Amino acid sequence: MKNLRTIAIALFVALGTTVATAQAKKINAEKSTINWVGKKVTGEHSGTVNFKEGMLIFKNGKVAGGNFTVDMTSLTATDLSGEWKDKLDGHLKSEDFFGTEKFPTSTLKFTKIATKSKGVYTVTADLTIKGITNPVTFDLVTKGNTATSTLKINRTKYGIKYGSGSFFDNLGDKTINDDFDLTVNLQY
Repeated sequence: MKNLRTIAIALFVALGTTVATAQAKKINAEKSTINWVGKKVTGEHSGTVNFKEGMLIFKNGKVAGGNFTVDMTSLTATDLSGEWKDKLDGHLKSEDFFGTEKFPTSTLKFTKIATKSKGVYTVTADLTIKGITNPVTFDLVTKGNTATSTLKINRTKYGIKYGSGSFFDNLGDKTINDDFDLTVNLQY
């Protein structure tokens, strides 16, 4: 009985130590940024979308997890102004693209993390856009209380096929690239 109690105490201490070394760091959603670029045959558009919330989880000083929620209703173009900006913002929020009325958020949840070098990680995560989840892989660079990453996302994997030359013929100069680029800067 005494041995069982000793084992139970040792197990409790070991588990307590493991839990104590994991640290969740909430991002500052107001200071963290997501910039996007979407390209088409005749040029490109760029803009921003805001985080709703998120966190990185560290264990023994290394990234061990993360999850983020993005406010898709904040999606906006920054390369246009006035009527053209309003039209593009409205179109991006429509069912042709992100359907933000029905899908106001997107999420990203880390599923696998490999250390590439000091402060640099290769992350595989589940990205959910418009209720559709697919894995994405990207590098995450951490320094101090910041982390940065760039991602290339194939929009057609999330049911966003508008203007895609992969699905429609004879689009000519109206063709929009399937991939869009994200540049993410986290502050926590």
